[in-house]
Amino acid sequence: MVTAGAGTPSDPELLALLDSDPQGWVLARALREDGRIVDFELTYINDAGCRLVGRSRVDLVGRRYRELWPETVHDGTLPLYCTVVETRRPATRTVYYDRATVAGHFEFWIGPYGDGFGVRFVDLSKVTVAPQSAGGTRLYDMLDAAFDGFTLLRPVRDGNGEIVDFVCEYVNQLGAKLAGRTVEDIIGQLLSDVVPQSWTDGMFERYRTVAGNGEPCRVELNYPAIGQAWEVNIGRASSGVVAVSFREVTEEVDRKQQLTRSVALAEQAAARARTLQEVTNALVAASTAAEVYAAIGSVLRPSAGGQGLALLLLNDTHLRLQYHAGYEPDVVEQLRRLALDHPYPATAVSRTGQPRYLTSVAEFDAAQPDPAVAVPRGGRQAWAFLPLAVAGEVLGTLVVGYSEPRTFEAEERDTLTALAGLSAQALQRALLFEARTSMAAALQRALLPAELPQTPGLRHAARYLPWSHGVDVGGDWYDVIALGNGVVGVVIGDIAGHSAAAAATMGQVRNALRAYATERHTPAGVLHHVNQLMLDLHLDTIATCCYLELHLTEATVTAVLAGHLPPMLRTGDRTDILDLRRGIPLGVARSAVYPETTFVLPPGANLVLYTDGLVEDHRHPIDQGLEELCEALRGAPSRNPDEILDHVLGSAVGPQPRSDDVAVLCLTNDAPAPFPPYARRRFRGEAISASAARRFAADLLVAWGQQPLAGDALLLLDEVVTNAIQHTVGDVLVELRLERDLIVAVSDSSDRAPQPRPPDAESENGRGLHIIDHLASDWGAEPLPGGGKRVWFRLPLIT
Repeated sequence: MVTAGAGTPSDPELLALLDSDPQGWVLARALREDGRIVDFELTYINDAGCRLVGRSRVDLVGRRYRELWPETVHDGTLPLYCTVVETRRPATRTVYYDRATVAGHFEFWIGPYGDGFGVRFVDLSKVTVAPQSAGGTRLYDMLDAAFDGFTLLRPVRDGNGEIVDFVCEYVNQLGAKLAGRTVEDIIGQLLSDVVPQSWTDGMFERYRTVAGNGEPCRVELNYPAIGQAWEVNIGRASSGVVAVSFREVTEEVDRKQQLTRSVALAEQAAARARTLQEVTNALVAASTAAEVYAAIGSVLRPSAGGQGLALLLLNDTHLRLQYHAGYEPDVVEQLRRLALDHPYPATAVSRTGQPRYLTSVAEFDAAQPDPAVAVPRGGRQAWAFLPLAVAGEVLGTLVVGYSEPRTFEAEERDTLTALAGLSAQALQRALLFEARTSMAAALQRALLPAELPQTPGLRHAARYLPWSHGVDVGGDWYDVIALGNGVVGVVIGDIAGHSAAAAATMGQVRNALRAYATERHTPAGVLHHVNQLMLDLHLDTIATCCYLELHLTEATVTAVLAGHLPPMLRTGDRTDILDLRRGIPLGVARSAVYPETTFVLPPGANLVLYTDGLVEDHRHPIDQGLEELCEALRGAPSRNPDEILDHVLGSAVGPQPRSDDVAVLCLTNDAPAPFPPYARRRFRGEAISASAARRFAADLLVAWGQQPLAGDALLLLDEVVTNAIQHTVGDVLVELRLERDLIVAVSDSSDRAPQPRPPDAESENGRGLHIIDHLASDWGAEPLPGGGKRVWFRLPLIT
């Protein structure tokens, strides 16, 4: 809520006085909000004031300053009014306006009046030098009380019209006092008699210039001999009289100088802080020793202000030069290997860990008195020898050389010490990083296959990209396993975590999977046994995995997923994410089931397997990453696996930069498709194999476009497979062939042929062969050459 303070004029004598004054007068009252002045309301303005601002009283009285003269908020005038009201101390201000609301060069006197203020404003371009009324006399009395110092100077001209002096027409009481005289001693006197130093300090020329061109000016005069500073404002009235106001501003100047010194010190501190921050940023970004040396040369050297820089590291009983910049060849040659007892100051710094500063050539020569063994100084004349120390361990010495003699102030020494400490930390981190990286790389090479087996009809290529922000070995892996007879196992997986333990687990899982695959377990059986092994070994981790069994002569693939992302299939102009049945990750639960999916792999098709680091992290949604990968595969220039992977990894696929390891494997099928199409799979002689056989057949019928046959075919297959599992021991072989009819055959190791028998109304047994006889166009059983039998049935194709 805004409230108005008292300030409306009610004194008739005062109003009469103000009305008669030829200069402008304004009275205003304060408007407050929560006790704080937020604006002023103009309550009075005399006729002279209306003329000076070019507006009528009706247009002004009763309105707010912010509305009438918005520029006063920003030029400091309105805040000055607030200060006068709150402190009850008069103030003066000179301003120049050239705006739509007001124009002119004004001198303001502001004094408190009630809960507001009164201001007298004079347009210095129109000032008069003599009072024209009783009101004017009273106003000059106010000048005596208000201004710090004020005088009016009338030019004195020679016969050529040139100004040669000034006569003081008026001076207020304070102005005379500041000049060390009385008003009577000054008024009517020549400036050359009253203030003769005006010619030596340049003020006479300034007065003469203002009198000639009318341009006001402000001057600050300093008198070091007496420790004073003065501010002088000069303006010209219409009659050519020069108006001068002046006041001592020694305290203000001192405060400004102190502020300037404080700012300079703050800027120096900020510059040092920026230097340290720049060096810190550059060194933190460096991972290897070479990168640290590059950062020291490109950032630290100019930051330290040196023209030459050398970095020497301790090596047994010697210092060895590891990096240098700006040093002459003869100096470099001497620094390559220094014994720790050499007099060159860098050796003592490395032994003691204490910095040393040499400020001149004389000090440098004194440090190495024997010229025969001395390290040359080159073109340097000052040196800083700084220990590269971390947690009490000294790695070596950093030498900064300067081309001019130099004194090292305390602040500079602190900065140089801090820079050397940052360099030492970065260097130690880089050396440790390189050692760990070397070990990690060796471990990674040992765990991943050195080379992948070559299989006729299949081309492949793989890439492994370790996470660039760390040296811990990841758990991503891939493998290609030749299983014989045109069958190839392909796997890609990811062990949770980034550590040597994760890498060791990856090695165990990879080897176990390879062993189970080589034993010719089904894909589901391979992952089942690996899952059980992980739980038996109490590895306390999980793994995702995608395992494929490629039958190249059949152009078919059987896949199993354990919590892993599905492969992508590229055929012709299409690239699709395969829709595969999924199981949970390995190592989670003993009861986990890993269902298989079978699909057709056409000649010339590409299969791409990958780990999740390629397509996602917490910043990059997986859907976006998968779409980017599909797009990159669609745009691959050829079917060559190496070229495809180079294209994918060179495209904007997945998070950038990467925050996880990446393994990616690309396969190209070069084997021709069989004609007629066929496929066969071997299943264990256990109950669960019946459902696995049904899924195998269902997937093939969909892939071959014979889905309408699926109902009858799967029913009959279930009967035959179940009968084989119940009455034989060992594996069963399921075969599908697409000729003029669909032929499905199941082979087992039993010589006993199936015998139809009358079905029992009370039993579920004995109905299988009757169902086959009813639905199949033909069926039969035949012995196998090596023993066992083959039961088959035929279904006509639906066109």
